[in-house]
Amino acid sequence: MDTKKVIDILNEIMEHELSGVVRYTHYSLMIFGHNRIPIVKWLRDQAHESLVHAEEVGEFITTFEGHPSLNIAKLLETHKHSVSDILIESVQHEQIQLSLYVKLLKATEGEQVSLEEFARKLICEEELHIAEMNKMLKSSK
Repeated sequence: MDTKKVIDILNEIMEHELSGVVRYTHYSLMIFGHNRIPIVKWLRDQAHESLVHAEEVGEFITTFEGHPSLNIAKLLETHKHSVSDILIESVQHEQIQLSLYVKLLKATEGEQVSLEEFARKLICEEELHIAEMNKMLKSSK
């Protein structure tokens, strides 16, 4: 296994997960209207999940004697805060995240079982998460 390459991928994932913490927290603050309470809770749960994933990734980085990044992936403020706009942006964010976990799987497959299984687990979670958001978008059209 190319440890340096894997650490670089893990740092990229960590930066993206940490941007998810900021993104979902921001979105939760921008929800208004009669459905606010359940939507805010859902968004804050997503922020918490991103933080947990970042922590798990950081543990792998240090396991392989790497240094966890202090950066976060680029955040784009679109100033669009309808629930539909937020879901569309969230799907885009999660699709990038999914591609990063696929990249990790390809770099570790057959080489490092714990990282390979972690990548598979997160790929599954991201695919289901994207599917759920797409279902939410269908109901809002």
